[in-house]
Amino acid sequence: MAAPRENVSLLFKLYCLAVMTLVAAAYTIALRYTRTSDRELYFSTTAVCITEVIKLLLSVGILAKETGSLGRFKASLRENVLGSPKELMKLSVPSLVYAVQNNMAFLALSNLDAAVYQVTYQLKIPCTALCTVLMLNRTLSKLQWISVFMLCGGVILVQWKPAQATKVVVEQNPLLGFGAIAIAVLCSGFAGVYFEKVLKSSDTSLWVRNIQMYLSGIVVTLVGVYLSDGAEIKEKGFFYGYTYYVWFVIFLASVGGLYTSVVVKYTDNIMKGFSAAAAIVLSTIASVMLFGLQIMSCVPYLQDD
Repeated sequence: MAAPRENVSLLFKLYCLAVMTLVAAAYTIALRYTRTSDRELYFSTTAVCITEVIKLLLSVGILAKETGSLGRFKASLRENVLGSPKELMKLSVPSLVYAVQNNMAFLALSNLDAAVYQVTYQLKIPCTALCTVLMLNRTLSKLQWISVFMLCGGVILVQWKPAQATKVVVEQNPLLGFGAIAIAVLCSGFAGVYFEKVLKSSDTSLWVRNIQMYLSGIVVTLVGVYLSDGAEIKEKGFFYGYTYYVWFVIFLASVGGLYTSVVVKYTDNIMKGFSAAAAIVLSTIASVMLFGLQIMSCVPYLQDD
């Protein structure tokens, strides 16, 4: 994944749209599977931490390729990472918020069907719109606000008459699931706009910014690991319950995180909206096929006179 130029092509935007859509849909389904299977349940906090480590390593590799030489690569790290404690502190804010968001996603998908989670999680769009207005001093058109409220209405309808139970038999707490989504939505809106403001307020390389954020993220998530699951991890081990499917979820989260940062810097919210909508469709179809989700029709049955 090479760092694109400021004036990106339509082909690049379509590429980002396709990748984000597939990754988002696959991540939701895969994560749902790992949290509802009958295998030993892994620690979600460790998965979030490992994701941060992988994203850091990938960003370091991309920065090395971008700089073109070992000398320039070392100089960039020395100047922007080791020699910029204030910038590291600045990027620790979204790191902390994203860590909370990711852990809430695990909690939500442990207590809700994937399709319900995916639709409800789209409340992050109006939350992001509000944060954009408040934090970036932007204005939204009437059509944009109407779209936001229409989305909220759709989410309310989904919760008002939820889907039937799936074939997966697992103890769930829907109230806890929706509460986790609410926290994740607030975190997503704030952290996304905050990170966008930092990215677009300077000409610092995207991958340098990612390295700054992921370094902070590793520290934050490690603290979360041992505050939340420290005692059990000492007893069972850091990688307890890990399978190939869990590693696949971590891989998707890592790739998705990198593409999210690319989209934030080089594209707009329209593309992200299309990606989110398409991911909902794909994850819903996959939930029907994999988990036996029964989608209830909103249109009443009409008899012939």
